[in-house]
Amino acid sequence: MPFIEKSSFPGAPRWQYNGHFQTLYPGLFRHVKDVDYQRERISTPDDDFLDVDWIRRGNRRLVILTHGLEGDSGRQYIRGAAKLFSRNNWDVLAWNCRSCSGEMNRAFRMYHHGDIDDIGTVVQHALHSGQYAHVVLAGFSMGANISMKYLGVLGKNTPEPVRAAVVFSAPCDLQSGSEVLDNWENALYRKRFMRALIRKIRLKNEQFPGRLDISKLNHIRCWRDFDEHFSAPICGYSGAAEFYRNASAKNFIAGIEVPTLLVNALNDPILTPDCMPVDLAKHHPYFHLELPEQGGHCGFQSRTDGEFYWSEKRALEFASSFCPS
Repeated sequence: MPFIEKSSFPGAPRWQYNGHFQTLYPGLFRHVKDVDYQRERISTPDDDFLDVDWIRRGNRRLVILTHGLEGDSGRQYIRGAAKLFSRNNWDVLAWNCRSCSGEMNRAFRMYHHGDIDDIGTVVQHALHSGQYAHVVLAGFSMGANISMKYLGVLGKNTPEPVRAAVVFSAPCDLQSGSEVLDNWENALYRKRFMRALIRKIRLKNEQFPGRLDISKLNHIRCWRDFDEHFSAPICGYSGAAEFYRNASAKNFIAGIEVPTLLVNALNDPILTPDCMPVDLAKHHPYFHLELPEQGGHCGFQSRTDGEFYWSEKRALEFASSFCPS
């Protein structure tokens, strides 16, 4: 069964001595140059829009990259993957979730960990040209959760050109993920995410006055409070419990019908053991699970890396094994 007993990750640089350093350094100090996207705006069925960024080289293989919470196609983990895949005879589509491309979306809804409608729109748009014989999904953090839930819900109805997925740092159990963000040692991540999300909630309230009870922003004491009062209602759920249940990819992985690799580091500071579905991998013909001891959250810089990080090379290796050029 595809539970990978020993990860190929060779270990982080010695000075990145814990999961926090392995998480923060790439985001703060890495700069991937010479990634030239061509932006396209596409419409959604509910009269909203998505901004997608392409690298087109006329290849028959396409990788679709999905970013994490409050990320975008410019994040270094997206740019690194985009550059490596493009250099190895893949076209690239890096899409931006609603409100994440630099412009607030039009509809009342925004994006969330369990929203698979928009990735479905992106996949269908990419396939419409008929150019791509092989498509692979690659997701990071929230994007990893979205990618796996999408494949799990579709199951045997997954579009035929979608041959595989490879995802990293997936918070595939959202309830435990919300709880761990409230730990004092994760205050930096919580503050950063919360500040950005609250700003967007205020903007959405300006667009749709009275649809949200903004006064409840003054009563947020933990992450679940935010999900209860804002994430859930804006995403169409009755409350945080329903949101967590329906948005957690772990509850849908059993339905996946294409080879899928999940890589979660055991020292990831914002993932819990509930996000490491070992039993699922041991009994699932398509779901591969790799649990390196190090790597942090969307980090995975190894002590032997040059321009590209181990995670990008691992993604290319896994994707190429199912999609020959």
